[in-house]
Amino acid sequence: MIEKLNLTMLTDFYELTMANGYFESDMAEDIAYFDLFFRQIPDGGGYAIMAGLEQVINYLDNLEFSEEDIAYLEKKGIFSEEFLDYLRNFHFVCDVWAVPEGTPIFPGEPIVTVRGPVMQAQFVETMLLLQINHQSLIATKANRIVRAAGGRPVMEFGTRRAHGASAAVYGARAAYIGGCSGTACAIADRDYGVTALGTMAHSWVQMYPNEYEAFRKYAEIYPDGCTLLVDTYNVLKSGVPAAIRVFDELQPKSKGIRIDSGDVAYLTKKARKMLDEAGHEDCQIVVSNSLDEYIIQDIIVEGACIDSFGVGERLITSKSEPVFGGVYKLSALEKDGEMIPKIKISENIEKITNPGFKTVYRLFDRDTNKAIADVITLDGEPVPEGDGYEIFDPRAVWKRKKLYNFYAKNLREPIFEKGKCVYQIPSIDAVKEHCKEQISTLWEETLRFENPQTYYVDLSPALWQMKNQLIEEHNKF
Repeated sequence: MIEKLNLTMLTDFYELTMANGYFESDMAEDIAYFDLFFRQIPDGGGYAIMAGLEQVINYLDNLEFSEEDIAYLEKKGIFSEEFLDYLRNFHFVCDVWAVPEGTPIFPGEPIVTVRGPVMQAQFVETMLLLQINHQSLIATKANRIVRAAGGRPVMEFGTRRAHGASAAVYGARAAYIGGCSGTACAIADRDYGVTALGTMAHSWVQMYPNEYEAFRKYAEIYPDGCTLLVDTYNVLKSGVPAAIRVFDELQPKSKGIRIDSGDVAYLTKKARKMLDEAGHEDCQIVVSNSLDEYIIQDIIVEGACIDSFGVGERLITSKSEPVFGGVYKLSALEKDGEMIPKIKISENIEKITNPGFKTVYRLFDRDTNKAIADVITLDGEPVPEGDGYEIFDPRAVWKRKKLYNFYAKNLREPIFEKGKCVYQIPSIDAVKEHCKEQISTLWEETLRFENPQTYYVDLSPALWQMKNQLIEEHNKF
């Protein structure tokens, strides 16, 4: 598994220079809080999906600097011997809270918070962002594609188009969380239990004198899972007729055809008619060929006869918007037992951070169990409850609403306490099911691909007051 590698040094170099700086400034043990959040939902969507937490846990559980790492840093000539000795005996001691994988998430929410010595809490920034950004991006894209398919299975076929080996493996994992039925990536099956699926390449067909012989041999070898690729030469004139002949002769238990090129809406309608007339109503039709949620949606509207989809490059790279944009920002310090909130101010409103140690509640309608809004509160504040609880849009404070007959759920869970993992990592299937259940709590208006209704993430009055007070204080300078 990829986690078996020592990834401690997979970090931005400035994390090391800052760590050394904190050490030399006698700040190494100062307690800091960092929040990981994102600012914008990919593809102009209404929601994103949290993913990558398992890999974050594995990384934090195995943080250690090898002698090879120390030797490399020593050669740089800028790190003190005392700092290098500290790294030799490094032991992770931070607290971590996070939103579980598979949960719908929204901009500005602290989906991960790390509390601990600033030198440690700062150092883990790069890897946390790398894992959460990538897998959340792919899980989000996968969920959009799966919803477009309208209940038809979607297989992740993008291994060969992924941006590197780890992107292929973790991308397959994230796609499964987002709702895909399986993957073409064998190692993702071996290591994560994401079902590996596949048929044949055009080269298999080309290796034989004709399609009939290629299909017959495949059906003889794989009678329990016989899906034949019918577009090597001509789908309707030779591919489908050859498949029908093999199905007639060998009667495989499970049979299907795959079309990987051409006008798939037209071809699948014609192929379905041919198969049905030959008595193979149970033959599945699989379609691939540079698909995404918009193309899938369109061809279904056009009446395409498709039972399942294979989606590759536009899923595994999230081609339409290949960056998630999560950030990792300091939100508070502890000095002599006192919490000191910190804020980052910008002329861009969306880049102004929320200060303090916080948590996130999701508010649900008791009658429908649909999510109404999320509220970010300061840690220790009372749980939002009671008829008449007022929420407001922090970017347009005149937009206010009083809630009745609702309940609140804290989205975050403790993951590490003093460097020890206290979280039971769920199975990949449990995460996938959790994702499906939580998506069902969102309103259809939020799930729209185009111009979705904004899902509001509000601030508690106490957090709003703290944020504005800090802005006013910094504006005095």
